[in-house]
Amino acid sequence: MTPPPVDSPDLWAGLPTLQEPPPGEDDTAPDVWEDPIPLTGRRERPAFPAHVLPAWLGQFVTAVAQETQTPVDLAGSIALAVLATAAGGRSVVHVRGNWREPTNLYTVVALPPANRKSAVFALLTNPLYEAEKQLKTAMQPVIVEAELTARLAKEAADKAAAKAASADGDKRDEMVATAVGLAQTADTLTVPAEPVLLADDSTPETVTSLMAEQGGRLSVMSAEGGIFDIIAGRYSGAPNMEVFLKGHAGDRLRVNRQTRREYIDAPALTIGLAVQPDVLRDIGKVKGFEGRGLLARFLYSLPVSTVGDRAIITDPVPEQTAAAYTAKVIDLTLSLAEWTDPAVIQLTPEADAALIAYQQRIEPQLKARGGKLGHISNWAGKLAGATARMAALLHLAHHGGNGYAHPVTEDTMRAAIELGEYYTAHALAVFDVMGADPVLSRARSVLEVLRDNGWEDVSRRDVFTVLSRSEVPTVADLEPALALLEDHGYLRSYQPEKTGKRGRPPAPRLQAHPTLRHGGR
Repeated sequence: MTPPPVDSPDLWAGLPTLQEPPPGEDDTAPDVWEDPIPLTGRRERPAFPAHVLPAWLGQFVTAVAQETQTPVDLAGSIALAVLATAAGGRSVVHVRGNWREPTNLYTVVALPPANRKSAVFALLTNPLYEAEKQLKTAMQPVIVEAELTARLAKEAADKAAAKAASADGDKRDEMVATAVGLAQTADTLTVPAEPVLLADDSTPETVTSLMAEQGGRLSVMSAEGGIFDIIAGRYSGAPNMEVFLKGHAGDRLRVNRQTRREYIDAPALTIGLAVQPDVLRDIGKVKGFEGRGLLARFLYSLPVSTVGDRAIITDPVPEQTAAAYTAKVIDLTLSLAEWTDPAVIQLTPEADAALIAYQQRIEPQLKARGGKLGHISNWAGKLAGATARMAALLHLAHHGGNGYAHPVTEDTMRAAIELGEYYTAHALAVFDVMGADPVLSRARSVLEVLRDNGWEDVSRRDVFTVLSRSEVPTVADLEPALALLEDHGYLRSYQPEKTGKRGRPPAPRLQAHPTLRHGGR
């Protein structure tokens, strides 16, 4: 059956009004309007729960926030990325059955300019650069020896090949065999790469190559959001997110091209970023980011800026607190650096029971209809895994590099669950900014249309006609957005009086809040 055209009365007649006046009352809406309730701002965004961190880490995070007069969320989220840099690719957490999670994380904090993001990044990441320097110093003699051995083996193979080429008779076969053996030996000798823990806003190709050189692990840490532009195709012209998808999940990564071949069996990429809020709004619009699950891999933090309320004179981070932080991060990094097969961290039965209970609470919220997390189910579906990863990182932060010798306790798991709840609250706010909730996004579009046209009284048909079909495909898709706007006081719906003619009653109409007709918000 062919649906009626948009301007057909049959399409609009009979639709329920949002607020129909009782029979016998005046059909026109009253002239007095209360201020509308903003569509945003209702999400509660709790402060980062620094108290769940091990004492040495929580004290440092709190002290950095105090000295820099920044939200504790900034230092807290970067601290988790620092732990993931130290442990990622060198440890995994065994949850249950065949379920294992690597211990790398993707974190991003969104704050406006002038929030001292770079200063906080430097304080938190300095020990990683020191650990990287120590790893390079320790590896230098090994690299020199390997380079010399490889060069000598190559020279020996070349000389043997030259002799075999000029040999005669029976000696030729023997010398060819010797040359082949030396060439095969030389080919098996590799020179280890200089250790690299951290990269800045590198291209996907550079990240892949570095990860291949570094045994599968790498960390991208930056106080800017340029990495998103690079993934979106700043240099290539097309999104290239394969390494960022597989690098989070630990899925096997293989690159077969004419210029390079790289194989990473268990990639472990960590990303720690601090960006401006507009960056999150922009990446929500990048084609493919949400559909392929890149946005679902990040733990988001959207703290309230402290600019305007900052103290001018502050206490510096205590030397003892800073020294303990530096020593702990370096020790954890160096103690796990030599692991080729990752250290396996187990859960106690009590910790697993706490995680199961958390999963049972989350699952009903993932329903597409009525679920609190239904519109971000791609993100929330990874929440239990992210929580297990954070539990393992908190565990390693407490025990150090030999954390594999002890199982994760229930208290540590509950601390990770509290972090999971924190990131859930902030993810809801961030995905609002990105427009992940289609009803909220369509409601915003309707507001823009009402402001642009200055309508005082308008039909649903007129609103629907000027909206994009890609965003609002059908009339049914428009109704929830109109209902939301009425709930917030932006619209009133009423049923016009009958004209006296026979046929269907006139379609319900909308009245817009006066501020919308005068450019208000």
